[in-house]
Amino acid sequence: MAKTDEKLIVNGKRLDGRAFDEMRPIEMETSIIGRADGSARVAFGKTEAMASTYGPRKLYPRFLQESSTGILRCRYNMAPFSTEDRVRPGRNRRSIELSKVIRLALESSTFLDDFPKTVVDVFIEITQADGSTRVTGINAASLALASSGVPMRDLITACSVGKIDGKLVSDLNGIEDNNSEADVAFAMLPTKEIITLLQMDGILTKDELFSLLENARENCKKIYETQRKVLKERYKRELK
Repeated sequence: MAKTDEKLIVNGKRLDGRAFDEMRPIEMETSIIGRADGSARVAFGKTEAMASTYGPRKLYPRFLQESSTGILRCRYNMAPFSTEDRVRPGRNRRSIELSKVIRLALESSTFLDDFPKTVVDVFIEITQADGSTRVTGINAASLALASSGVPMRDLITACSVGKIDGKLVSDLNGIEDNNSEADVAFAMLPTKEIITLLQMDGILTKDELFSLLENARENCKKIYETQRKVLKERYKRELK
């Protein structure tokens, strides 16, 4: 989405009508891919991510194995049809970078030491992109891991916050993301309040950054409750 000269705040509201600290409607579901060990779909407004997980399973070739722990592999990809302008198929620098960022955000929640010489593969496909794709993908991957039964210390929850037209806002959509003065990607272990991802583009004052981090923390707690609800509903269905 190209830069715009259009005002992003009009009459005290964002262009989509949200208040500054309001997130977009959130949708979550699990068990959407039958052959995966765990899978999930998460949508923040028009941004949608699907995640699937496989493992722990033996890692081959053997020289990649770690004798004392398992490893987590992550692949983030944007579908060619996910944006208005067709995305070129295949990996690029951005997808490689975000795959690593998401892996690091997820690793601290898993007990990989219990599964030496194995791998857990996480695949994230962005099927529709309207800003905040990496954090939407993290939420989907976290749900997929939990639904697969991989032992976890906690779920990982993630959200975006930033600054547009001089105002601090939550959950940037596409036009806001591309025209922001600053945007921050944030992920955490919600019950332990441990940050696992903090990336910032742009310039913020110290007070602005601390205010956004507090906002992100509160948003992640709300997301966490939705994640828990979706997982509980899934297990209730399976017990019937």
